This record gives sequence, structure tokens and C-alpha cells, in this order.
Amino acid sequence: MGLTHVVLTSVNRDDLADGGSLQFERAITAVRSASPGATIEVLTPDFQGSEEAIDRVVAARPDVYNHNLETVPRLYRNVRPGARYARSLDLLERVARVSGGPISKSGLMLGLGETEDEVHRVMRDLRSAGVSCLTLGQYLQPTLRHLQVERYLDPAEFETLREHATALGFEHVASGPLVRSSFDAGSGLRLLREARGARVSV
Repeated sequence: MGLTHVVLTSVNRDDLADGGSLQFERAITAVRSASPGATIEVLTPDFQGSEEAIDRVVAARPDVYNHNLETVPRLYRNVRPGARYARSLDLLERVARVSGGPISKSGLMLGLGETEDEVHRVMRDLRSAGVSCLTLGQYLQPTLRHLQVERYLDPAEFETLREHATALGFEHVASGPLVRSSFDAGSGLRLLREARGARVSV
């Protein structure tokens, strides 16, 4: 297929003892075998905080490990009722601590009723956890059964948030109304690697 960047994701598999981590490992191995030149990004659930499951995926050596916080802590009960903010942060910090491990990444969907100050606090939490890449996008209601959009952000607001995130030290930020967690992921990884390479070569 000529793939250069592959994103692997799944629904939550809380019915499985390993949360589906073995399938992530197998998929990474299969992609490496079929397309050795392709970079691999995983977007995983929180595995209910299982360190064994997280470590299994990290040990398979994806290039990017993405786990989205999605929203601010105050809104978790409504937006992510089965998730825990602190548990997701712990996952990201565990990934970021691995020497020579994958690039850590997370994202937020905005327009659910969060305040700008709350978004800034989440950004600081992510940086404290060692997360390198951030995506910020507009939440859109997929069906009438889902949460309604509380507010549509102006594109200029996304640019201001991008500038704030960059100032906090994120190495790559994609921020805009149509941005999603895997938005132009391959190009983002390439730019990040080029920036890191430039710093190393100075």
C-alpha cells in the first residue's frame, strides 16, 4: 500500500484481561514486518491503568504513543464517565519516562463547556507529565444521543491556544476547528524529528 505512517487504534476492550494490549503489540509487529519503513503511532485506551498492558505496547516500540485526555477534569463525569483524569495522566507520564521510548502525545476536544483557564491547566499537567505533542480540535456532536456542542470556538482562539501551548514547551502542536488526534500525524512526526535533529546537530 505504500504506507509511510500508520495509526493504530481501538475501542475500549475492558472485556479482555489485557485490555487489548496484546493486539496492539501484534499489530505493531505485523506492520513493521510488512512496511519496515513506515512509522507507527498508537492511540490506546487507558487499559484501566494496567501498567503491564501499557508496558507491553511501549515495548513493541511504536514511534508515537497517543492517549487523549479529551476534556478538562471538571467535565470528565459527563464526557468520559468510564475514565479517570489522573489515571490517563499517569499513563502518559509512564510512557514519557521510558528512555528512548515513543514520543508521547495527547489531545483535547474543545467546545464542551470548558474555560480557557481550565484548558491552560490541562496543558500544564500534560507538560509536567512529559508529553511532547498536543492536538486541539472542535468537538462536533456525532449523533443526537451524544453531548451537545456548548460553543464553537473561533479559529483565532485555536491559534492563541497553539501559541500558549508552544510557549509551555510542547514540541509540536496542531490546533484548529478540524484538527483531530491523528490530524496530519505523519507530517507532524516528521517535523518534530527534524526539529529534534536540528537541536542535536547544533
